Amino acid sequence: MIRLVEIRSQESLCRERAALDFERRVFWLAQAQEWEQRALDEIAYHFRECNLAPTEFARN
Repeated sequence: MIRLVEIRSQESLCRERAALDFERRVFWLAQAQEWEQRALDEIAYHFRECNLAPTEFARN
């Protein structure tokens, strides 16, 4: 989950830059959305991994 914290940190930085850099606001918001999607992907991956482990133990 450390990776998720790093991803969310990058997303936050992009949103801060969007607030300060009016000329490139759209760019920074798009970057923030990309980081947000990476975070959601990371959460989904972690969720799948956590749910696979009990299933595999039950089979054995």
